[in-house]
Amino acid sequence: MADDEGPRIRPPAFTPEVVADRLRDGYWLEAPDLDGDGRPDLFGWGLRLGEVYWYQNGEGWPRRLVADGIHMPVGGDFADVTGDGSADILVCYELYGPIGTIVDPDPEGGKIDWLENPGSPHKDEDRWKRHYVGRATGMHRLRAGYFTQTERLEIIGLPIVAEEDVHAVLPVVMFTRPDDVHTAPEWERTVIDDTHFRMIHGAEKKKGLIPGSDRDSLLLASDEGVTWLYYDNDRAEWVRELVGTGELTQFEQTGFKGSGDVNAGRLGNDAMAYVAAVEPFHGNTVAVYTRSTDGGPEGTGWRRTLLDVYGDPNESGEGPGHQIVCADFDGDGDDEFLVALRGPWPWQGVVYYKAVDAANGVWAKWRVSDESVARIATADFTGDGRLDFATIAYSVQNYYVADEARIVVHHNRTEQG
Repeated sequence: MADDEGPRIRPPAFTPEVVADRLRDGYWLEAPDLDGDGRPDLFGWGLRLGEVYWYQNGEGWPRRLVADGIHMPVGGDFADVTGDGSADILVCYELYGPIGTIVDPDPEGGKIDWLENPGSPHKDEDRWKRHYVGRATGMHRLRAGYFTQTERLEIIGLPIVAEEDVHAVLPVVMFTRPDDVHTAPEWERTVIDDTHFRMIHGAEKKKGLIPGSDRDSLLLASDEGVTWLYYDNDRAEWVRELVGTGELTQFEQTGFKGSGDVNAGRLGNDAMAYVAAVEPFHGNTVAVYTRSTDGGPEGTGWRRTLLDVYGDPNESGEGPGHQIVCADFDGDGDDEFLVALRGPWPWQGVVYYKAVDAANGVWAKWRVSDESVARIATADFTGDGRLDFATIAYSVQNYYVADEARIVVHHNRTEQG
C-alpha cells in the first residue's frame, strides 16, 4: 500500500509460458479450477469453430474438448451451478446472422447455456452436458453471481445490439436459478432495465462495492459511458450510477461513443477508488475516472483523465482496445490495471498501469506482452502467492485476425510488497 511519501514503484516482471499455439480462432478466456485439484485451469473459445476447450494446469497444459457445435459462442463466465463444488461453464451464443457482424443479430439467437462439469477424474472423451438457460437477441456478455440476494445463483445477460438497429435500446435481463437445474426447460427471466442502455460491450462483476453488503454488482461499458449497476435492497430496485460519459469526440468520424470495457480498482481501503476504461466501443483511448469533490461534467463525483491513445480508428471506426483488468499484481494492497490490445502492431499486447498519484492523474506504465490479446484471465497458476495472468489472441473474422493466435500464461516475477 502507498505510504505518505507515495507508492513504491516495483517494475512488473512476467515470464510467458505458451499453453496453446496456432489457434484457428480466439476470443474468450477464463481461469477457474475445473478439476478440483486446487489449481486454476483455463477454458476458452473463438467465435468461428463453435468449440469449447479447457486446459488442465500442469505439464504441457493438456487440452480437452468440452463441447462442439455451439454456433458462434461469444461471452462466458463460470459458476457452481449445481452446488456440487465444481465450476461449470456458462456461454452465450448465436449472436450474429449470416453477415457475421453487429449489423445483423440473429433474431432467434442470443442464447445462454450452462455446461455441466462431469467432475474428476476428467477423461479425454468426456463431453459436458449442455443445459439451456434462456435468451435475448444480441446477447454478448453474461455475468453469474448473487446480485439481489445470496441464496440462489443469478445470471445477468447483456445484449450488445438489437434486431431493430445497432444502436437501439437494449434489455438488460436476469435469469434466476430454478430448483432443479437438470430438468428445468429454462430459467425464470426478469427484465432489469429496457429503457436506458445502448450497445453494451463490457460488463464486469464486482463484489464489495455495495456499502454494507457482500452481494455482486456490475460495471457496464456502453454508449452511455461507464455505469455502476446494483440492486438496492432498502429501495427494492435496481440503481444506475453514472461514472462517466466516455469518449465523445470521435462520434462524427466513427459513429461510436461512450465506453467499450471497464473495471474498478482498489487503492487502500477504497474498493472503487478508480475506474479504468477502454473507450469507445473497440476503442483506441484509455481513460481513468477518479473520485472528485467538485462533481464535474463527466458524472457526479468523478473526474476523467485521458491516459493514452493507441493509434487511429480503422476504416470501420474501431481501435485496438478490448478489455480492462484491475488486480494487485505487486502485492502492495493497491490494484494495478491491465489493458488488452488486439492489434495490429504496435497497438497490441498488454499494457500495465500503476497509480503514482491517481487523484492527479499520474500513472506509470509498461508493456508486459506484445502479442495480440482479446481477453485476460487472472489467477495464481503456480501457487506461489503471486497473481499471474493469461491471455488469448483476438482472431475473429470480419473484425481482426491475429497473425499468431495463442494462449499464454504470464507468470508473475514482480517483487512483492
